[in-house]
Amino acid sequence: MKAIMVVGTTSHAGKSLITAALCRILSRQGWRVTPFKGQNMALNAYVTTSGGEIGYAQAVQAWAAGVTPRVEMNPILLKPQGDMTSQVILKGRPVGRVGAADYYSQYFEVGWQAIEESLRRLREEFDLIICEGAGSPAEINLKHRDLTNMRVAKYLNAPTILVVDIDRGGAFAHVVGTLELLDPDERALVKGIVINKFRGQRSLLESGITWLEERTGIPVIGVVPWLDQVFPAEDSLDLMDRRPRKPNTDTTIAVIRLPHISNFTDFDPLESEPSVNVKYLGLKDPLGYPDAVILPGTKTTIADLLAMQKHGMAEALQNYVAAGGTLLGICGGFQIMGKIIADPEGIEGQEGRYKGLELLPLKTVITGQKVARQRLVSSHYPQPGLPVAGYEIHQGRTQFLELDKDGTGESEYKALFEEPMLGMVDSTQSIWGTYLHGLFDNGPWRRAWLNRLRQQRGLASLPTGIPNYREQREAMLDTLAKNIEPYLNLEPILS
Repeated sequence: MKAIMVVGTTSHAGKSLITAALCRILSRQGWRVTPFKGQNMALNAYVTTSGGEIGYAQAVQAWAAGVTPRVEMNPILLKPQGDMTSQVILKGRPVGRVGAADYYSQYFEVGWQAIEESLRRLREEFDLIICEGAGSPAEINLKHRDLTNMRVAKYLNAPTILVVDIDRGGAFAHVVGTLELLDPDERALVKGIVINKFRGQRSLLESGITWLEERTGIPVIGVVPWLDQVFPAEDSLDLMDRRPRKPNTDTTIAVIRLPHISNFTDFDPLESEPSVNVKYLGLKDPLGYPDAVILPGTKTTIADLLAMQKHGMAEALQNYVAAGGTLLGICGGFQIMGKIIADPEGIEGQEGRYKGLELLPLKTVITGQKVARQRLVSSHYPQPGLPVAGYEIHQGRTQFLELDKDGTGESEYKALFEEPMLGMVDSTQSIWGTYLHGLFDNGPWRRAWLNRLRQQRGLASLPTGIPNYREQREAMLDTLAKNIEPYLNLEPILS
């Protein structure tokens, strides 16, 4: 089984980005390539055509390789939900909730079996597997239960690339320290070092590279410069590094950074809009008066609702809407905007019945059975007849409460799509809610929604005859490969 392993000295060293770049570079060279990450811990998830959940980063890597995402590319997905517990997604399906202390005893053996099965299936269809590790492979207190770093590399006998982030400082110590803590058979697999996020003149780094190669006996096969390109993030820590990059924008959209925010990759298409500034606000930040506010998905709807109420963000949003502001809730944010959220079985860990923001006539009951599926529907608003593709991931059943307030058969709330249970909007088109992730990927719908915001401020409308975000994503992946390939020497790995 031909494979390459990509590990990092730390989290956020750039493993996901380098893996995606390798998928695109090698697929262009004629390899049938697939990405793979044995175990991922992330709240940004994607639903495959089979209805299985995988990490969103692996979906992006699959698109980089020119193949359809599938559950074998990420057989174990852990979705943290607070109080030191995570939901376990095994081969695309939720199988339980477990605390960190119990995960090893309950899921290590079955997890490794799922990894082996997935690798065997991928081997049957692909020439080359590009495997991504997680965190650091040298966490000595965790190595005995590590399912996704050097255990996979050894199983595949895969030449391994060690990626280090030089921008945060201490890169040489990170590399040497990581190698020192690897077992001899693990270290023997490391065939190349990639220095990532380099700013400055390469000539000033040469003496350090020479020392590092002499000290470790491993070649530095790449010095990748700092890239301003926004790449889909794996977890909310990446939001801390995001700053406004477009000072000349004319539309501001605030995304509430919920404590358990999930699937904030939904907003990458908005960040790609030249006229839009997306800013993330914590629960204690002043809301101000942006053109629109988005309540994103969350892994723990009730806990985040209570946090919003505690810190005043719930009241701030209610006042913002009362003053005519535009609010859109997605998935958990959609549930929060309703009247009632009930969790009679304590699925999220907080049994009870809770009052929502009361901005939409909804009642949601958290249930044990998760909904995960792709959807293709037609919109009613803001422009009728637009096709909208997306996917659902939620663990609640929502019902619309009585809408006819005056007995006329009319309601101030309308179905957002032809499938009414997927979303709703009020008659002023100020209050929006939907279960669909990937909504903004639909270019014409995104522009139609943005144009309503622009019209409120007397701004000219943007063209709506644009392609969907997947074409922009393809261009982004092409650019990523183009920007990285000249700085990589893959010969020591491929040989």
